[in-house]
Amino acid sequence: VQLQASGGGSVQAGGSLRLSCVVSGRTYSISTVGWFRQAPGKEREFVAIINWNGNTYYADSVKGRFAISGDISKNTVSLLMNNLKPEDTAVYYCAASRYNSRRRPEDFGSWGQGTQVTVSS
Repeated sequence: VQLQASGGGSVQAGGSLRLSCVVSGRTYSISTVGWFRQAPGKEREFVAIINWNGNTYYADSVKGRFAISGDISKNTVSLLMNNLKPEDTAVYYCAASRYNSRRRPEDFGSWGQGTQVTVSS
């Protein structure tokens, strides 16, 4: 499974960005696609996931501001980020897991290359 993330950039606080993740390869083996982020000096953290059945889950820090959407069977998952805050600044990664509803980075076996999101105050 290969993943390609895109859509990062620089915005001011309160702005919006949409990240996209294209999944290729043995997509039939995927149960969950997720977005994670890693800020300098911090551990990689869960942001949002979408399961094969369309169920979604969010980190409390982004709930109500971010929306994950897409269809794993159609190989594209997006993350719409609204009302961005400086603390959202990080490299964002999309990842795929064979397991359902997992949120730990170690449960995701395939990772994209990451895309930088920078939010200025």
